[in-house]
Amino acid sequence: MSASDIYLDYAAGAPLRAAARDAYLAADVPGNPSAVHRPGRRARETVEAARERIALALGAQPAEVLLTGGGTEADGIAVQGLYRARQFDGTGGDDAVARPFVLVSAVEHHAVLENARLTGGQVVQIPVGPDGVADLDFVAAHLAAHGGQTALISLMAANNETGAIQPVHQVIELARGAGVPVHCDAVQWVGKAPFRFAEWGLAAATVSSHKLGGPVGVGVLVVGRRTGLRPVIGGGGQERGVRSGTVDARGAAGLAAVVGPVAVPDGAGRLEAMLAPLDALVAAHPSLSYNTPMADGAHVAGLRNLAVAGARGEALVYLLDQAGLAVSTGSACTAGLPQPSHVLLAMGQTEEQARSAIRVSLGHASVPSDVTALVEALPAAIEAAQRAETVRTERAAGGWGQP
Repeated sequence: MSASDIYLDYAAGAPLRAAARDAYLAADVPGNPSAVHRPGRRARETVEAARERIALALGAQPAEVLLTGGGTEADGIAVQGLYRARQFDGTGGDDAVARPFVLVSAVEHHAVLENARLTGGQVVQIPVGPDGVADLDFVAAHLAAHGGQTALISLMAANNETGAIQPVHQVIELARGAGVPVHCDAVQWVGKAPFRFAEWGLAAATVSSHKLGGPVGVGVLVVGRRTGLRPVIGGGGQERGVRSGTVDARGAAGLAAVVGPVAVPDGAGRLEAMLAPLDALVAAHPSLSYNTPMADGAHVAGLRNLAVAGARGEALVYLLDQAGLAVSTGSACTAGLPQPSHVLLAMGQTEEQARSAIRVSLGHASVPSDVTALVEALPAAIEAAQRAETVRTERAAGGWGQP
């Protein structure tokens, strides 16, 4: 990223914090943490010190913190591991129990949705309203009818595309009455709002290092001590026998250096204040509106998902990139082909509407001038993207090409 680039895509990944870089470099020990010689013991000491610091920041016990290769892996272990564990009676025997249902919200990250599908169970998606918030009545009705046959519920704390805060606490209460464990993808929550694993009453939760300004390739799966979890892949039995493979001591140290200062944040108000000029532009511009629910307490700090009428999100991303502004679309890309956002489709939008979104997200190194530059560049970019969309649709209507 050049010095002239303005980074507005923290929801995808935050720039590395100096504290994380310093801790990573300081932990440059040669040993494998599983080895018994002195270098191995030093590496193990690094890992366990990081684990204790991470646990303290997240309101968990050190034994509950499993280190993984990232948030996606942690989600996969949680969903598939919980499902496998719940197909047994929990007494140590192998008597199968019919718990085929996996209940997930329709707006989960693909790391949860795809791993739910890979369980081989019957995936039931919790619908959301136009605000992108999971329907609690649907959850209650499902548990009343199928609570005993439900292996797990997975509901994110805050949506990665819209920032919408989900009713995790209410779902936990409903699930507790039915004896169903709840996993929470807290990747977009930790660092933006307080998170205390034990107090929330979760079975498992996922955190990602690089969303916090830690190193890429490090994740955390917090698993309650009483939560049964079966491994997804075999190996050497590291991390409570659930996540085999050599633990990244350097990465763990880098994450531990930043998760403490941000797990109980003090900068949420600063991020929201910086977005005030963008909020004013959206309110005044005829082509702009928000997909992010804007009521007080309805979204996490520092994130906005904009709907741009008459334009495609990927065109706006390109045009803003040319102006030195890094934003993203609200859509997932598969094999390099832009797809309409599954989140916005679940919210009841048409494919055309779902393709019109861009996401702006701030973080620890953001400054007010970043948003000022976006507000200054956005009107011209919208006009250019709308012209391009008009040409594209006219050509498609005339048989010159496909939309």
